[in-house]
Amino acid sequence: MSSKTKNILIGGEAGQGLLTVGQILIRSITKSGYSVLVTQSIQSRIRGGHNTFAIHLGTKKVIAPRESVDILVALNEETAKLHVQELSSDGCAIIDENWKIEEKIDDETRLLKVPFQKWGSDKLSNISALGVVSSLLGLDQSLVAEVITDFFSSLDNVKLKQNVSMFESAYSWTREQSLSFEKLPASNYALNHLLMTGNDAIALGALTSGLKFYSFYPMTPATSIGATLAAKAEDAGIIVEQAEDEISAINMAIGASFAGAPSMVGTSGGGFALMVEGVSLAAMTETPLVIVVAQRPGPATGLPTRTEQADLEFVLHSGHGEFPRAIFAPGTIDECFYLTHKAFELAEQYQSPIFILTDHFQADSFQDTSPFNIDKLQPVKAGTDPETVSLPYNRYAITENGVSPRLIPGFSKNLVVADSDEHTEDGHITENLTVRRLMVQKRIKKIDGLINEVIPPEAQGDEKPDLLLVSWGSSKGAVREAATSLSYSGKRTATLHFSQVWPLAPDTFMNYLEEAHEVVCVEGNATGQLARLIRRETGFKIKRKVIRYDGLPITMEYILNMLSK
Repeated sequence: MSSKTKNILIGGEAGQGLLTVGQILIRSITKSGYSVLVTQSIQSRIRGGHNTFAIHLGTKKVIAPRESVDILVALNEETAKLHVQELSSDGCAIIDENWKIEEKIDDETRLLKVPFQKWGSDKLSNISALGVVSSLLGLDQSLVAEVITDFFSSLDNVKLKQNVSMFESAYSWTREQSLSFEKLPASNYALNHLLMTGNDAIALGALTSGLKFYSFYPMTPATSIGATLAAKAEDAGIIVEQAEDEISAINMAIGASFAGAPSMVGTSGGGFALMVEGVSLAAMTETPLVIVVAQRPGPATGLPTRTEQADLEFVLHSGHGEFPRAIFAPGTIDECFYLTHKAFELAEQYQSPIFILTDHFQADSFQDTSPFNIDKLQPVKAGTDPETVSLPYNRYAITENGVSPRLIPGFSKNLVVADSDEHTEDGHITENLTVRRLMVQKRIKKIDGLINEVIPPEAQGDEKPDLLLVSWGSSKGAVREAATSLSYSGKRTATLHFSQVWPLAPDTFMNYLEEAHEVVCVEGNATGQLARLIRRETGFKIKRKVIRYDGLPITMEYILNMLSK
């Protein structure tokens, strides 16, 4: 393994301070100039259960999780027993000196037995472990101590000093040991980078778009979008409403958007099932709305704290009747931010529900990113200028492109009439079947505009490759790493990644599919939903698939292993 990249796995029970150690460590690592990507594996329990916090770090951009472990930080004995055999050839495990690990390991010296009790309370053993791993990596002691002080700034001075003392004692002890573990090389790649999750980036993207109202009912893994926005609500001048259920959440957002406030809702699959009627209401009333669906394994409650990409077809076909929509599937932190902004623009421009389809892995994975370029990003302006509207005003006037002038009630002298039933151009209920046909055609016309706005899939790699890997959403990094690995072995390889999965514009990607000798679709579901959608829309059948549906994120190792079978 290259010294430029390492994978750290911290494991323990919920309540042992796993997240505390992980967050302090990644802040210290990025402040030291390294790129990071964090994968969290959490069992759905308040306390107990086996949880992990994996940090893949390097001197260049880290784009995907890894499976082999270079440093195993075991906060309990179960972690050591479960993961010690995942150590890389030069990896080591940090364990308590009193544990007896019976699992086979080729070299006992790779078990770093630490006297945690020597430095004080068991409750702070996680901070001692932080000292050991920081020393192993070669992180600057004073820098990490500064991060600890900042992280625990709310503690009283006695407790704060106790934490710092535990860290320093463990750091010094590790430095005195005779260890062969290779420290990190110097790096300044990630200096001045931002550190955030996909949900953080979606929240910030919404704020730059002019978001004024966000409603939600807490549901993993979308909940942190609301928490992030709520923390910034007062400064940003927005309303964040935790509704009594998902039906209320989407209807509140539709009402707020109708009144002129750019709005968004966030949920996961089970919550979105309750929102579906509201999706049709937004479509019929032609009210702009951005909907975030953060996927997790189903059906029903499924695996609440695991990841999957199995809701593409659900979101695509949600809502009764036919109406236009767009679905974005960001694959990076940057895409979470910029595609959220794009979603708000399209929602306002085409007066339709627009979706952001993410998943648990992306939602909760910390990653470093360069500061966003917001100079050219303008917040959406809700509604049409009343001075440009022809009179008498018709809210649903039939136009060439299907988009009607949208006045905000109360902001002009014009009467705004809207209805969830089929309606005439002026917004009143009708059962005139000729008008019905015209209104359906009017709404459907907006699909042409959305197709013209489609973000083409991103192609990388060799032209006319032996193997083309097709992917969407959060698997982007793992697929790119797998393609690079195959290229190093001499195989002509390319990737085709979809960050927008609807509408599809075949002219932007069919040549890649047709010129490749073999096409493989990589997806986090059991049925190959994107491959099936591509065949439906183009007739091109992707015969081979690499699929994963055990709740774990797709990795380079997983892809290569499946391709070798």
